[in-house]
Amino acid sequence: MAATPSTMLPLGTRIPPFNLPDLDGIMRSPEEFSRAPALLVAFICPHCPFAQHVRQGFSRFAKEYQERGLVVFAINSNDERAFPEDGLTGMKEEAAQAGYTFPYLRDESQEVAQAFRAACTPDLFLFDRDRRLVYRGQFDDSRPRNDRPVDGADLRAAADAVLARLPVPEPQKPSIGCNIKWKPGNEPDYFRNKR
Repeated sequence: MAATPSTMLPLGTRIPPFNLPDLDGIMRSPEEFSRAPALLVAFICPHCPFAQHVRQGFSRFAKEYQERGLVVFAINSNDERAFPEDGLTGMKEEAAQAGYTFPYLRDESQEVAQAFRAACTPDLFLFDRDRRLVYRGQFDDSRPRNDRPVDGADLRAAADAVLARLPVPEPQKPSIGCNIKWKPGNEPDYFRNKR
């Protein structure tokens, strides 16, 4: 199982704007939640074993932290022509099975993934109330076929800090997962340079 690390977008980066359709075709944007104390963007997909491995734990994390004011968006940017299971039907099945309580968006053009410099699934980006990046990294140390629990320890520590208006703990470890499945001609330079 090949693994691709996160690009580790520079801390302090302002959230890239996006307006993408959710599973019902409704356009969703971070501007809907301009007063929220923090916002998380997670690049995930139905088929990736790394994303599948943390799926239930991530869903539990999202429910818990949404109650504390964290806004969560998940985005699937994969090429569904090459990976049909990552199309809208697969996304709906995934959301239903995992009990997602957050908007799950489709990035058909892959422009949003490129704007975030997303490289893998899962790839996590946590922004503070000013929508500056304060955490980009792994959910936790658990991976498929290791014995570590899926507890979201790294992301929980970051979310706890940002919600308390405290510095996010260091070091931040890159997320590891399946690479974003780029459409022909869409593979960005930053991704080519990571391999």
